[in-house]
Amino acid sequence: MAQRRAARPPLVDCLIEDHRWEEVSLGALAESACVAALKALGQDPSLFEISLLGCSDVRIADLNADFRGKPTPTNVLSWPSEDRRPDRAGARPAPPRRDPVGPTELGDIAIAWETCLREAEAGGRTIADHVTHLLVHGTLHLMGYDHETDADAALMEGLETEVLGKMGVSDPYAETAEAAPEGEDGRRV
Repeated sequence: MAQRRAARPPLVDCLIEDHRWEEVSLGALAESACVAALKALGQDPSLFEISLLGCSDVRIADLNADFRGKPTPTNVLSWPSEDRRPDRAGARPAPPRRDPVGPTELGDIAIAWETCLREAEAGGRTIADHVTHLLVHGTLHLMGYDHETDADAALMEGLETEVLGKMGVSDPYAETAEAAPEGEDGRRV
């Protein structure tokens, strides 16, 4: 009799506050996007855990005000569980410290329905492809990547493009600058 392997617990713990996220199966999109991002970084996704909030513009504006002092909606926010930034621009961040007891908590991501839908439509993309991009982007933030400098942005955008390409999602940065939606910091996302 063959033994069954225990199923890996999901990487993403998804809380949907805005029911419209169910239209795109946010939990499944998040699981595939976050797993792909971690694998591209040479990490074993089964060792990690991410919390995701699928919310509305009103809720993300409140979060943006509380945590960033910007009381406006944005597409995605992320809160790493620990500081993993590299020492210098363009360097890869150190891997997260492992939790010896269970999955390592990478942090939290929140994503807003109305902003994502508006950006997808403006960029001529499907909402699923745009959200997949933002979830890869958020996961990279949780792993310590940022886009504060041009070198950091080039590294992060290159990783995003590579991950998305392997997932069958076209390069989000290949669009013209006018069509590409702006992210929370004014850079094209």
